[in-house]
Amino acid sequence: MLGMCRGRRKFLVVSLALLSIPALTWLYLSVGNFQEVKPMPLSPVDPQSPMVSAVPRGHHALEIRVREVEEENRTLRRQLSQSQRGHAHKPPHGHHINQSRTYSTEEGTGDNEGQRSGAPGNSTDCAQHPPVDKCETIHVAIVCAGYNASRDVVTLVKSVLFHRRNPLHFHFITDSIAQQILASLFHTWMVPAVRVDFYDADELKSEVSWIPNKHYSGIYGLMKLVLTKTLPSDLERVIVLDTDITFATDIAELWAVFHKFKGQQVLGVVENQSDWYLGNLWKNHRPWPALGRGFNTGVILLLLDRLRKLKWEQMWRLTAERELMSMLSTSLADQDIFNAVFKQNPFLVYQLPCFWNVQLSDHTRSEKCYKDVSDLKVIHWNSPKKLRVKNKHVEFFRNLYLTFLEYDGNLLRRELFGCPSEADHNSENLQKKLSELDEDDPCYEFRRERFTVHRTHLYFLHYEPEPASDSTDVTLVAQLSMDRLQMLEAICKHWEGPISLALYLSDAEAQQFLRYAQGSEVLMGRANVGYHIVYKEGQFYPVNLLRNVAMKHVNTTYMFLSDIDFLPMYGLYEYLRKSVVQLDMANTKKALIVPAFETLRYRLSFPKSKAELLTQLDMGTLFTFRYHVWTKGHAPTNFAKWRTATTPYRVQWEADFEPYVVVRRNCPEYDRRFVGFGWNKVAHIMELDAQEYEFVVLPNAYMIHMPHAPSFDITKFRSNKQYRVCLKTLKEEFQQNMSRRYGFAALKYMTAENNS
Repeated sequence: MLGMCRGRRKFLVVSLALLSIPALTWLYLSVGNFQEVKPMPLSPVDPQSPMVSAVPRGHHALEIRVREVEEENRTLRRQLSQSQRGHAHKPPHGHHINQSRTYSTEEGTGDNEGQRSGAPGNSTDCAQHPPVDKCETIHVAIVCAGYNASRDVVTLVKSVLFHRRNPLHFHFITDSIAQQILASLFHTWMVPAVRVDFYDADELKSEVSWIPNKHYSGIYGLMKLVLTKTLPSDLERVIVLDTDITFATDIAELWAVFHKFKGQQVLGVVENQSDWYLGNLWKNHRPWPALGRGFNTGVILLLLDRLRKLKWEQMWRLTAERELMSMLSTSLADQDIFNAVFKQNPFLVYQLPCFWNVQLSDHTRSEKCYKDVSDLKVIHWNSPKKLRVKNKHVEFFRNLYLTFLEYDGNLLRRELFGCPSEADHNSENLQKKLSELDEDDPCYEFRRERFTVHRTHLYFLHYEPEPASDSTDVTLVAQLSMDRLQMLEAICKHWEGPISLALYLSDAEAQQFLRYAQGSEVLMGRANVGYHIVYKEGQFYPVNLLRNVAMKHVNTTYMFLSDIDFLPMYGLYEYLRKSVVQLDMANTKKALIVPAFETLRYRLSFPKSKAELLTQLDMGTLFTFRYHVWTKGHAPTNFAKWRTATTPYRVQWEADFEPYVVVRRNCPEYDRRFVGFGWNKVAHIMELDAQEYEFVVLPNAYMIHMPHAPSFDITKFRSNKQYRVCLKTLKEEFQQNMSRRYGFAALKYMTAENNS
């Protein structure tokens, strides 16, 4: 059955190829000296017209093309002969697959893939050989700059990872901001068979800065023009994507299209689906020159090696210089220049079927690219309106996009079985540490959490702090989960200085936070707040990991280590800046203590001075923090002395002391073994004391804890005996570690009482 099927198919292919010779002759005579290429139909279910260029001229060009077709015919005859003798021909693996078996022989056109796959009666049992080897690495290049683009590109990456079955190599052309964000994200994401390289966009600015550009993407919207110069010289081909792309299929299908390129075709693009390049959108609308409707550059297939041989750099520069003499600037960034080059050199273009770039800007013909959901391959939100764009099926596309936007990225850490992968030392070290743990240990989950790598997205929102005029600046550091989100606006009103926050959220919660922040005038009015998303994983709240993430990305000399439930007194920021100078923090190891109080009232008339606070303390509106449940935590602050103090005073460390302090940025990190509730701050203060920090209480500073429902972790601590047993075990191990690290000076910690 299989042999008959193959024979019938090859017989049809041979017949069609033999008929193509007179067809080509008729085409040549009919076209004549046409200089303009007619727009190609958008629909993948309609036959695509060949792209006729002005390059092949005269009988000589036709003779060359006829000889090429004859050579292909001879190849097909040999294959058919082999098939009849019972020998199946297999295409070679790797980058060079026998194109005569599967692909169009028409130069300058895209294959009518939709018609082939969707036509009724064309179903077949014939075996299809995969055009891309199972373990072939697919290279993807993306230009990404700034905080917002770094956030948008994650959704694109998720959609690619969701469908992919091949190793991936991402090439990011980034500014320093995007590189910091994405490097941290991929390092903590730890997706198998994914490699990431970065290229400094700032070094490329001089290559394109001479081009005036009106597009909202700015100078970065021109950088796809210099990819042949930017990417490694041994990289032969790459898929180039905009950040506002969403994949609905395996990217390997798009990678396979490279094998369909013929002759001098070096760039694969989809026809533009709006009327922009037709010049009829408004009166005196004058777009850049283009072939017919022009092409959209949101998705590009680049044959880099051939482009370099064609001197692509010189080609686009000369075209841009010539056109700018009359056009003065670009309106659509690199897309205008690409189209001007295509107009002059149409033989460079391989037209992709339009389902590889369904463009969802207003008033496009995108609905002609598909008849069913299964037709969709790539969705492009190429309107500045993004999800608010007007489109007949926008609700469906929006839901598809939101699916990946809120999809749990941890689920994409899938192994590609059967493919050798590069050694990942971080992953190997992690697996080694985990293998050393005893899974029968009742505290196994606690110990395992210490080694869990949480996917981290730094600077989730725009961050642009004003540089301090001196070295006295102080950043407030805190961590939170979704149930404390309502505290953000209040803290921003009380603290005008920089803030570094670590938020423990799921992917879906991160989007809820984004909508909340974008809808808040208070939060949007602050550019000096760094929001760092640490994505949920495991059963514990990794409180000390969150604190370390927030601390690590403090950009000031000093930091105030607080908690999200506390409101600092009005003016505390400026008071602390003066205090670090008065107490010579630059030259001494000090931890400045901000006394902590609490209220049980959800609506509090916040005291504007120490005198008002003392009045409320005497009236019972305020209390010293946790005096009724955990006196030892703040007793060494000596609140009785603080009531009348007018100058800073020193206090000694005592067991279970856990004040809120101001320290230099280079202070020790929090110990990650402590998760959830219990001993997370106590251990850190103990470490500061072991390193001979001097604890100094500030006489005119205070902070107030606001009431809230008990956290899930404190509930577990109170109700779960095993939780308390494990916390006690971890505490003892920490004290032993301290003794080994600090010797005789740490013996006093061995007698510290349990936090209970």
